[in-house]
Amino acid sequence: MDEPFGKIVDFLAEIGTTVERRSIHRETFLPGVTIEQGKLVVDQSKLKHPGDMLHEAGHIAVTGQSDRTMMSGTIELPDAQSGGQEMAAIAWSYAALCHLGLDPAVLFHEEGYKGDSQSLIENFSQGRYFGVPLLQWFGMTLDEASATLENAKPYPHMIKWLR
Repeated sequence: MDEPFGKIVDFLAEIGTTVERRSIHRETFLPGVTIEQGKLVVDQSKLKHPGDMLHEAGHIAVTGQSDRTMMSGTIELPDAQSGGQEMAAIAWSYAALCHLGLDPAVLFHEEGYKGDSQSLIENFSQGRYFGVPLLQWFGMTLDEASATLENAKPYPHMIKWLR
């Protein structure tokens, strides 16, 4: 088991996200990883980028507990919610990446994010985050100003990993 893969699987189990390692016999949005009934399913033989597990786990994590078990396949949300959900999942996955001490390129690999991987690495590495207001609204983290007021650590530190 390579280092990023093992670290990610162990972390997800530690925070309470179920990871099932088994064959996936259909095409998935991200090769080798999908969501089924709120669980992350990983086919390591097809997984191209371990960071994709963090991204999909981010979708699970930022979804309310009562709705998680209804999540399967490609996450389809009404247009009014999809952008915010995606931004929150990206911000969550970056915080997880930092927590694990992994290189940003593990998450923001060249084959993902519609060609914007390098821009995302640059922005997040320089503290230009997006998605944090939603994570804060969900009670999962604090922005810089709120953290200062509460004498706490700001994002990418997380108060809790699951909404």
